[in-house]
Amino acid sequence: MPSNPYTPGQVPRILAGRAVEMRRIEGLLARVATYGELGGPLMVFHAPRGIGKTSLLRAAQRGAVEAGFVTAWVACSRQQPVLSAIAHSVGRALERADAVPAGTRWRGQLERLTVEVGLPGAKVQAEVSRKEAATAPPHAAIGMLESLLHDAAASVRGHGGAGLFLLLDELHTASADEMSVLLNTLQNLDGERTENPLATVAAGLPVTPEALTRAATFGERSTFVSLDVLSDDDARAALVAPAEAEGVTWTDGALAAVVTESRGYPYLLQLLGSTTWDAADPDTGTRLTLAHVKRGLPVARDQLAAMHRARWGAASRLEQRFLAAMAAAGDGNVTRAAIAAGMGVDSRAISVPRERLIEKGVIEPVGHGLVRFTLPGFGQFVRGLEDA
Repeated sequence: MPSNPYTPGQVPRILAGRAVEMRRIEGLLARVATYGELGGPLMVFHAPRGIGKTSLLRAAQRGAVEAGFVTAWVACSRQQPVLSAIAHSVGRALERADAVPAGTRWRGQLERLTVEVGLPGAKVQAEVSRKEAATAPPHAAIGMLESLLHDAAASVRGHGGAGLFLLLDELHTASADEMSVLLNTLQNLDGERTENPLATVAAGLPVTPEALTRAATFGERSTFVSLDVLSDDDARAALVAPAEAEGVTWTDGALAAVVTESRGYPYLLQLLGSTTWDAADPDTGTRLTLAHVKRGLPVARDQLAAMHRARWGAASRLEQRFLAAMAAAGDGNVTRAAIAAGMGVDSRAISVPRERLIEKGVIEPVGHGLVRFTLPGFGQFVRGLEDA
């Protein structure tokens, strides 16, 4: 019997609808492979949760490995210093590829970077004057990271590889100092780009471009790429291709129902595909029908409701007031003025909850003075709380 090919909350088996974005990454890697030089500025894909940022980066990583790159994956987190995580990941990647630079300098770099930037307020701060520490990035960390990435990338190339590919997921969780170190390091490496066969691609929430620009003014010269929901055609492909690989097809009515319900949201496509499959329990050669979609829909909606409750519960009282006013204004793009009016305050008074909700990924800016919910159905959920 075929296995359920849909993976809600995980990287999908087949990535659909990101051909344009994949070509941009492939162009970056082609420059490194062809010329042996830095691929360009930091490339950052930003979008709310569930849009497929991690899936895109994982697909790019697989393609890079096939093209001869050594890849280092870093899942950024507020619980772990990002710079030491980069050092650890790069070190492991080179060990797996048997491309560790010769001599003792390499191991010393790894240990210094991990120890000195891995502990809050450790030696890096001691090497910067008290005045500089308040306004400048930790220069010692920049020098160490620059040497580490240069030596790693050059070693990969020297061992016959195409170059080093550094992937940073959840970059928005990095601190301002860590972002500053990363940006300064890449700028320094670009000064001698022909000596640094390296490409760096990152993903984060919509707040990431602004955070990088605040961390270093030249951060605005990074390449920022916004990811949106999938088109109807791409949404259908995301459903059809995994099923066909298992010898199962969809009826047109079933596809239309799931595409409509998901609104192109990649996580929901995987969730609805999974609940439909479980409801059908199909054999090879059978079809998923509208009846199967309807049987699986309550399970999918229960899961979505649990996500709605979790987001609401994690919001402060002020943030909940903001969300209630926003939901009352509708489910599409909502103006700052409408939210302020619903809260009964001046529009300047909503800046703090607005920024916090954007940082949490609950809402996203979609234009000057406009925001929208990032998870389908959340506005309806909030309005239901008012009626309860």
